[in-house]
Amino acid sequence: MIYVITNRKLITKGRLSEVAEAAAKGGAEVIILREKDLGFYQLLPIALDIKERIKSTKCKLIINSNIEVAREVKAHGIHCSYDYFITEAPKFPGEIGVSIHSIEEATKAEKMGASYILASPIFETQCKPGVEPKGIAFIKAIKKVVKIPVIALGGINLENGKEVMEAGAHGLAVMSAIMAAKEPNEVACRFKEILRS
Repeated sequence: MIYVITNRKLITKGRLSEVAEAAAKGGAEVIILREKDLGFYQLLPIALDIKERIKSTKCKLIINSNIEVAREVKAHGIHCSYDYFITEAPKFPGEIGVSIHSIEEATKAEKMGASYILASPIFETQCKPGVEPKGIAFIKAIKKVVKIPVIALGGINLENGKEVMEAGAHGLAVMSAIMAAKEPNEVACRFKEILRS
């Protein structure tokens, strides 16, 4: 599966909802709306616009952090940080994804009911400069201890995507590869080809 994590500040062409629509039509299965600096009233119209634009596709909308917006737009799910998930134990009538950075966090997230985990950073990424990448071995290690889907994030691109999937990842999460693309639809199509192979 291809998870596209939004970051409107990386977009080189078009608006956020347009890029999300193009990615969905290119084959992305999930859009995680992650604009953490926007409050409820700023995020809500963007979420509604994206949901409307992708309704003719098989792509699902997941809202990062803002559970109120997720409820309002009847999103497919919410995504949250490990700390928030552990301390708040959010309730939502849909998927609940959790970001994890260690084997211990992966096992605890699964035990507490996470629907899937986003494991990062697999490779070096400009989004988190100076953070040591965990490599392919991290995916393999997590897969030995959890049964829920493991989505790989961090420096994933068209060159290394196949290697990540072969390590046992359930899907690839990408941000800059799609957000900064001049043709997000085409890039999403190429990621889908990696999954098919």
